[in-house]
Amino acid sequence: MVAMSNPLQSTPAPAVQGDAVDDALQQVEHQLSLLWRRARSISHQLSRQVHPDMEPAAYGLLTVIRREGPIRLTDLASCIGVGKPSVSRQIAFLESIGLVYKEADPQDGRAQSIRLTDKGEEKMHQVQDARRQVFRERLGEWPLEDVKTLADYMGRLNAVYGDGLLKDGGLKEAESGDDTDAEASGAGSSETAD
Repeated sequence: MVAMSNPLQSTPAPAVQGDAVDDALQQVEHQLSLLWRRARSISHQLSRQVHPDMEPAAYGLLTVIRREGPIRLTDLASCIGVGKPSVSRQIAFLESIGLVYKEADPQDGRAQSIRLTDKGEEKMHQVQDARRQVFRERLGEWPLEDVKTLADYMGRLNAVYGDGLLKDGGLKEAESGDDTDAEASGAGSSETAD
């Protein structure tokens, strides 16, 4: 009798290869943790440049509103992956300091769209220009191909995390704290990196 192999059973990878993969993933995790901590710090600094009492979460909302244009509260909450009550509280603050305003949604008169005021646009323009200058200073010595490769890899990573985080309740809760610009950030999140 001839022994037949089962194509559904795979041969386990050698332990050495598994260790190498684990080591590489630990390095990725370490570097991402470092990047996220720095992104939170930068987000805090940027939000204070817009207004001394602003939380980083509110700055993250401003970046999304600036990029997307007029946006409904529910769409904004969905875009950054947090609940409407958190977004509503931040929008109320931003409205009270004159950076955003609500208007009737042209597609549905019962709903409201949120948009930046002229003051909000000006503040965001100033802060984001300063942030881009820092990127130029820190990455300006890199070859252009390396910068493009970094952007491509970060885009791939953000796509993987964007698909997986919202499905996993534990990770969604961890991401949905007040640190919505991690999207960051600018660095931690593609949603808010502009």
